[in-house]
Amino acid sequence: MTDIVLIHGAYHGGWCWRPIAEPLRREGHRVFTPSLTGLGDRSHLLSEAVDLDTHIADVVNLIETEELADVVMVEHSYGGMPITGAADALAERIAALVYLDAYTPEDGEASIIIRHKVPGAGFAIPEPSDGPGTPVPPAEVFGVEGAAAAWVDRQMTPHPYATLAQPIRLTGAWKGVARKIYIRAANYASSAFDAAYAAAAADDGWVALRRETIHNVMMSEPEWLLGVLREHTL
Repeated sequence: MTDIVLIHGAYHGGWCWRPIAEPLRREGHRVFTPSLTGLGDRSHLLSEAVDLDTHIADVVNLIETEELADVVMVEHSYGGMPITGAADALAERIAALVYLDAYTPEDGEASIIIRHKVPGAGFAIPEPSDGPGTPVPPAEVFGVEGAAAAWVDRQMTPHPYATLAQPIRLTGAWKGVARKIYIRAANYASSAFDAAYAAAAADDGWVALRRETIHNVMMSEPEWLLGVLREHTL
């Protein structure tokens, strides 16, 4: 049995991991799919006070409260920010980090800075026009189509803007986690994720994988993703 924490990206919530979480639970693993503060089933907590530190605390407190150890953490997209912060604080409890088309920040970087520091970053993240949340894009932005797109459009909620603008503070301890995997969803245009994949591929301490699929890999290729987790982390 493995303790697994799945952290969603911007606009999403714990709901997005259903195609992955349910099979893992049937295999006997303990799987946690929290919604970060202000999102998903916790969207009622959205406020200007919700920043990146809040989301890092969400993950740290989950691990500490549930007394998790040897944790496999899978992070999607923006989720790479709070997961990296949490792994930096609790590196001794983390067995593996899986960055699923996600940010791999350095100390002092913010999501918006990483996303837009080079051309080709993908769709521009708009600033809030009414309240503390950045407006929700359509599911098609992430490559999701059909019935899955209708589900995603129903579920997504505005993302707390302060979490995207606040720079992360890191000691570098997270880099000592023994197993680190980067998965690049090649059908999603993002220079930031291209750079993260290239850095992982050039580092012997990482496993770098590239898949011709959409950004929401947990929806488009759940069986493939489960296979990656089983091979490299479980």
